[in-house]
Amino acid sequence: MKTWYAEDWRFVIEVVRVGKENKAEECRLGFEPGDTFECMYGTPAGFCPTTFLKVFPALEIVRCNGDLRYLGASDAHETTVTCPDGVVLFRVSGEQQAA
Repeated sequence: MKTWYAEDWRFVIEVVRVGKENKAEECRLGFEPGDTFECMYGTPAGFCPTTFLKVFPALEIVRCNGDLRYLGASDAHETTVTCPDGVVLFRVSGEQQAA
């Protein structure tokens, strides 16, 4: 694969809560609070593919200089997303990279 595009945003997706008791056994992939995933554009290695479908729109909003507060977030570049199963809560944050 040839990387030719210099991405200008870096994203961190952090597991905040898992189920009612914060046990890895409550998540099909075994995520635990504190697990983090980093990405620029592609899906992070080991991340839940169905959850990424919900995370991706937030990443695109930030990449396009949008403001997540218009969608109810408390920060322009940070929000929370619950997985499609309603089990795992993630914090998604973006940081613009220096040019």
